[in-house]
Amino acid sequence: MALRMFSRLSRVAPRLLWESRVLHSVFVPHGTIHFAGLISTGRVCTTPELWCSQFSSMPPNIDVSYEQLRKLLAAGKSFVIDVREPLELREDGPIPGAINLPLGELTTALQLSPEEFTEKYGSKMPQQVDNIVFTCRRGIRSKSAINIASELGYKDVQHYPGGWQDWAEREHHK
Repeated sequence: MALRMFSRLSRVAPRLLWESRVLHSVFVPHGTIHFAGLISTGRVCTTPELWCSQFSSMPPNIDVSYEQLRKLLAAGKSFVIDVREPLELREDGPIPGAINLPLGELTTALQLSPEEFTEKYGSKMPQQVDNIVFTCRRGIRSKSAINIASELGYKDVQHYPGGWQDWAEREHHK
């Protein structure tokens, strides 16, 4: 009886996963990855552990700590986008290395041509596969920025929940 149920489930489960658009493709053992990820988030998995975690009820970890942000800025391999208004940056100051792209302009800006983006914002435009960390004053607008970027097809988006306030406090104590 149990064997028969397992047999039925093994034929139906993959089809249900594929048809429900949860599973985009599969993880192949022996170090070969064929893009395993959720279509809804577009996040890419590179290890079996991450692949399995995609099917848990826990949301993906999109928060970046202060220490992680400092490392990302030092490495220069991620885009850090500050979604505060220019007036806020003039009053408070920027996070060094961050691009200022106000939240109200984000949708339009991420749809510009790379040349237009560079001309308007003075920085190379992030590609849809680049790691982007959004930040703001307190971590509220950066969460909205994640949703906007994800809807536009950006796959590796995160945010710094402490925002400028946390950054300034930690930098001041150094």
